[in-house]
Amino acid sequence: MDFFSSQAESLSALFAPRAIAVVGASSNAQKIGGIPVDYQRRFGFEGALYPVNPNADRIQDLPAYPSLRAIGQPVDLAILAVPSALVDGALDDAIAAGVKGVVLFSSGFAEVGAEGAAAQARLGDKARAAGVRLVGPNCLGFMNIARHVYATFSPAPGVGRVMPGRIGLVSQSGAFGAYAYAMARARGVGLSLWATTGNEADVQVADCLAWLAQDPDTDVIMAYMEGCRDGPRLRAALALAQANGKPVVMVKVGRTALGAEAAASHTAALAGDDAVYDAVFRQYGVLRARNLTEFFDLAHSAAVAGRPRDRSIGLFTLSGGVGALMADEASAQGLDARPLSEAAQDTLRRWVPFAAPRNPVDITGQVTNDMTLIDRTARVMLDDQGFASWMGFLAAAGASDAFWPVLRSLVTSLREAYPDTLLAVSTLLTPERRAELEAMRCLVFADPSDGIRTIAALAGLKPAAAVAAAPALTQAPLTLAPGTLSEPDALALLANAGVPVVAHRVVRSADEAAAAAEALGEAVVVKIVSADIPHKSDVGGVALGLRGAAQARAAFERTRDLARTARPEARLDGALVARMLTGGVECIAGVHRDPVFGPVLMFGLGGIHVETLRDVSLRALPITRDDALAMVRELRAFAILNGARGRPPVDLDSIADALCALADFAQRAGDSLDSAEINPLIARPQAEGGCVAVDALIVGRAP
Repeated sequence: MDFFSSQAESLSALFAPRAIAVVGASSNAQKIGGIPVDYQRRFGFEGALYPVNPNADRIQDLPAYPSLRAIGQPVDLAILAVPSALVDGALDDAIAAGVKGVVLFSSGFAEVGAEGAAAQARLGDKARAAGVRLVGPNCLGFMNIARHVYATFSPAPGVGRVMPGRIGLVSQSGAFGAYAYAMARARGVGLSLWATTGNEADVQVADCLAWLAQDPDTDVIMAYMEGCRDGPRLRAALALAQANGKPVVMVKVGRTALGAEAAASHTAALAGDDAVYDAVFRQYGVLRARNLTEFFDLAHSAAVAGRPRDRSIGLFTLSGGVGALMADEASAQGLDARPLSEAAQDTLRRWVPFAAPRNPVDITGQVTNDMTLIDRTARVMLDDQGFASWMGFLAAAGASDAFWPVLRSLVTSLREAYPDTLLAVSTLLTPERRAELEAMRCLVFADPSDGIRTIAALAGLKPAAAVAAAPALTQAPLTLAPGTLSEPDALALLANAGVPVVAHRVVRSADEAAAAAEALGEAVVVKIVSADIPHKSDVGGVALGLRGAAQARAAFERTRDLARTARPEARLDGALVARMLTGGVECIAGVHRDPVFGPVLMFGLGGIHVETLRDVSLRALPITRDDALAMVRELRAFAILNGARGRPPVDLDSIADALCALADFAQRAGDSLDSAEINPLIARPQAEGGCVAVDALIVGRAP
């Protein structure tokens, strides 16, 4: 966040300039160099505007200048609309003229290959060294709607402009951004800033997110991403938005391998693992939209209504069938549609004997005879259960002129009486009437299922107060040797980090194996020790359920001989004799290095489940203890850990502690760690000692 605070001034000079120069300006308002000049003049830019073209004295009735330096006045923003061959010289001119920010439309850089990528890198380095913020290359630029700044050649505002609003929209793709602008205009969604980042030689989507998070004119942020070059910077920007209470709605393409490949080839960006993006978005309460309709619905709804206090919802309907539909959707979305108390239900039955008064509450068509029933019923529901959200299905009544005063009065009344409740209605309204209800912070949906899904998504937003800093590292940094560590070395490192590990001994002979089995007591496991054989069971190097010295001695010799036969070149360093644990739930915990976000923690069900069910949760490091507990609880199979079919629940706190210890180890190891895995991590009830790591695999990373 400190990084973005220090960058806020430079980005403000870029996004809110007082003086703009257009390099490559054209008198033809239909050309790339002419469009931004035309837009500033037509759309009311109040600052100074300087066309730059060495071949013209005047451009669109304005004095033209041969270079930026020739202007002789301060320039905050230079728009470069020149061929790629002239870009380097134009940037030099901008730096010499003291320009604070540059928008570079030109293509022919990283998107065309290695040579273009190298040229782009040189531009970015040059701009950063001079303290100049650079948007692009290969971008459509940006628009600050409130300040009438149109640093773009997109035809979208020429067709019709969006109205000023409190939603910021940033896109890596110019084409997507232009289409989203047109959608915002068509849907009546007001924008504060619209920006496209293109190839991101300097300014990235993350920088735009951070600036919008600090922008007093923006309440909600919309973003489209194809890939990310700097995972930590993106996380810091999302954390800043979350801390400032600004919802972020994200379209991130590349969910599938094919989609990721298409995104990377289009923007020369590293797509990374989509599951990790999902985890990062979840950490920071980002609403991930699946399509354009949802993209705008979520953003607009967040701007209108904000987030509900919790996931409780009261459902009101005039139709039993739609009530059932709403109840199904609420249950599927994890909303709490708890029933009304018996006293409240009795009250509703006295008013309408044939009502269904639990939740959803169906007062049927009786409302036709008594229009006050809607308001009175809503108040009973909210007074009885204090629902964070209330949604009413009013069928097509909204289209009736006779009903409109009733609906307007209802929303006005409920808003005054319950100012902190998220209100929504599902009915048919004209755009003007919809806008009037939305001005009272009441959401309007034609489809009640869409409304419930939107409310559920908004309920997933984390409040600013929930943002917590990750704990400081508990021990000194460490450096791992490259390659696979032996299992005893891996267990020792994890135990030192605070992960509970199974009682074990390392032995070098059959006699030592026998003595270890006697000392450990009960059943034991014998496993060969070899850094060259990470999967010991594949070569017969594991013996289970051994009791007594004789069985342990024989198992030592048998596993050693089988391993030597299967892998004669492998180095064997004795065996590990460990107490054999029974019962509990097999889990898996690990850390792997994501190419975008760095070390990522994983937790899920282990054994055969991890391969077949893929029921795992992820978090990019660092994490808090609350993050660790959330990882456990969000598994689809959490009920197994929480005591299914009468079994005692496992010790969730011990799992969270182990995950935090593993995360701490991974961060201390830093770039020297490639991956670490505990499989299985046996989760047991507290009375049985909590969780314990039985097997571990750690791989060091070459410098």
